[in-house]
Amino acid sequence: MKFSAQRETLLEPLQAVIGVVERRQTMPILANFLLAVRGGELTVTATDLEVELVAAAAVDGAEDGEITVPGRKLVDICRALPEKAGVTVRITGERAAITSGRSRFTLATLPAAEFPTVDDIGVDSELTLKQAEARRLFEKTHFSMAQQDVRYYLNGLLLEVDGETLRGVATDGHRLALCEVALSKGQGSRQVIVPRKGVLELQRLIGGGDNVTLGIGANHIRAQVGDIRFTSKLIDGRFPEYGRVIPAAEGPAIHADRQVLREALRRAAILSNEKYRGIRLEVAKEKMVIQAHNPEQEEAEEEIEVTYSGDDLEIGFNVNYLLDALAAVESDEVEIWLKDSNSSCLITAPGDQSCEYVVMPMRL
Repeated sequence: MKFSAQRETLLEPLQAVIGVVERRQTMPILANFLLAVRGGELTVTATDLEVELVAAAAVDGAEDGEITVPGRKLVDICRALPEKAGVTVRITGERAAITSGRSRFTLATLPAAEFPTVDDIGVDSELTLKQAEARRLFEKTHFSMAQQDVRYYLNGLLLEVDGETLRGVATDGHRLALCEVALSKGQGSRQVIVPRKGVLELQRLIGGGDNVTLGIGANHIRAQVGDIRFTSKLIDGRFPEYGRVIPAAEGPAIHADRQVLREALRRAAILSNEKYRGIRLEVAKEKMVIQAHNPEQEEAEEEIEVTYSGDDLEIGFNVNYLLDALAAVESDEVEIWLKDSNSSCLITAPGDQSCEYVVMPMRL
């Protein structure tokens, strides 16, 4: 096996897939890229057994074959070479020789037959949507996914197909984010949970291009984004009935300038408890007072103008959860729906129900 390419041509597919290569591996071959050359095209595959990425590039002087080589070392070598340098990779026996000008590197290899790949995922439904809309769906919800929660089904993002609507929902049990985008045609009803790492990789790959097609099988989801093929396992579990925890947008809402509220919360957060990040909101007619204190008896207080005509309220929240939700709202003004001091709050952009954010209260 042999191929040649310009440094940049080779580096592009390598960098596209390196994100799934973990630094600590349970299996040595998972630290490797699978390099396959067929008919003048190089494909580079990386996997961590949960997410698989495959990228392709045209190469010169190709001799067909396949082998696996250490991923991070190959990327580091290519990055360190001069711009527009020519690179030749030749496999002889159990070694990969990489030459560029007067530079020569020899890497250990492992047999391609040992590399775990996902070929056919058995697609039973396909969704096509604009890349910008797919990116928006992930950006508006991903931050609410749980991390290493024992409730494994929370460590990912629910994708729910409901007729002509694709809905993304994420929750860690303390807050929830929901975003909807329209599909070009009805697709019936389907729910799948994409694991956290798959969501973050897919979010990184999707840009402002044309359409992206998501193929969903029994155990996997697959997307083709430009020259990169993304495949991820699905989480086998039942997502909570999220609709039951979303408060109704009823009664008097608090209307506030989103940026003014964010800045006030950020300042108050400086003196909040570093572990629990709790702040207290006191809402009265036309004003909101934000208070924070910590075990060192330090205190912060901010007062901002709001539009509100309901009863006075006092409630505690994790300030980070409020800030994450406010960062995701796109409008200049924000609506906050609060029923009482013990109920979750609903945060939306005025007149836009396509994205909703729920934050549970905390006792202070």
